[in-house]
Amino acid sequence: MTLSKSLQKRVVFATALFLLLGTTVFAKSTLSGRIVNSEGKKVKKAVLTLLSGGDVVAEDKTGGNGKFKFKKLKDGDYVLQASHDEFGSAEMIVTLSGKKDVGDLTLSTEEKPTEASADVVSKGQSTTEKTIKRPEQISVTVPQTMEAMGSPSKDFILNELNFEIKKLSAEFKHLSQEIDDLKALSKMWVNPLTIYSKEIILKNGSTVFGKIIYQDDKSLKVETLVGYLIVDREQVVRIVDNVITEDTQEYVPEQIRESYTPPPMPKLAQPKYASANSSSRNASAKFSANCVLVGNISEKKDGQGNIIFNGEIKNIGGRRADFVKVDFVFRKNWSGETKTLTTFVKGSYNTFETGIVSDASLLPGAIGKFDLYVPQDFGAFIGYSYVIDWEEYQ
Repeated sequence: MTLSKSLQKRVVFATALFLLLGTTVFAKSTLSGRIVNSEGKKVKKAVLTLLSGGDVVAEDKTGGNGKFKFKKLKDGDYVLQASHDEFGSAEMIVTLSGKKDVGDLTLSTEEKPTEASADVVSKGQSTTEKTIKRPEQISVTVPQTMEAMGSPSKDFILNELNFEIKKLSAEFKHLSQEIDDLKALSKMWVNPLTIYSKEIILKNGSTVFGKIIYQDDKSLKVETLVGYLIVDREQVVRIVDNVITEDTQEYVPEQIRESYTPPPMPKLAQPKYASANSSSRNASAKFSANCVLVGNISEKKDGQGNIIFNGEIKNIGGRRADFVKVDFVFRKNWSGETKTLTTFVKGSYNTFETGIVSDASLLPGAIGKFDLYVPQDFGAFIGYSYVIDWEEYQ
């Protein structure tokens, strides 16, 4: 009896131990929950990844109700990751020991925080937060170059030098332009013809140098050094278009340039007069021909598009003027392109010693008319000037 009782106790103890060990060895944990968005609504087709020790343990997708469930998991620590293309992602650390329902895991499109909290679940224990430590920062050795130490690079220095050169060049050009303007002003006060090419001779003997701004049959508006002047047409005797010529310097070889002295000016021969009367001495100057424009030059256009210039020339000198002509210089454009047309005055007939007969002679005090036809194919022009020319054969 004693032996049978002892044997029964051993069998009961072995059975209990087997059941206890079997439950411990073959026990499996489960993880379940639901994925929701930031508004608390369920999210379907969210991608779930379960990690353990950096390795992927299981993957799944949520159903239409947003729920998920991982079965047959070993006890331990896991990282649950959930992501969705529209609602963002979320991550949770879970410690499993048996069945675990994490509840709602909310997806977010914001950046992940550096610290994450997770539920630590065990039998008979409440939920607590577990903090993940930040990964240690990796130190990188930076080479100690001139740029890394704060010194400017070569490209930066070259750019700064180029900028300074451009700045100095612009200042030099500005100063050169100011010097040229000062030279032009000084030259203008010495010789007004450098900027004003019109010389207006008046009946009272005075001369006005300026630029004609406006003119009609009664008056002229002239720009001068002292301002704008209004000149009466009746007071104008002649308008001369002055041509500025620059003096050419004598060439001196470089080898003798320092020791060179210009030759003296030749002495002018004194004129000798047979008569002691002073009036005979000034006869040549007093009785020379002098042709001037009378009135204005009129301009009109005929039916074929030709331009006709009309005017009158008067000989106010003391001698006959032969082959009197008017040269018109037309300015085609602002680049300086010009064309010249010439017309002769219709005056009195004269037969010369060579047998040539001309009707372009003007006796002293006579007036002759001229007409200049500018054909249509001549082209457009922006302005013109004229010069009166003649010869003296008597």
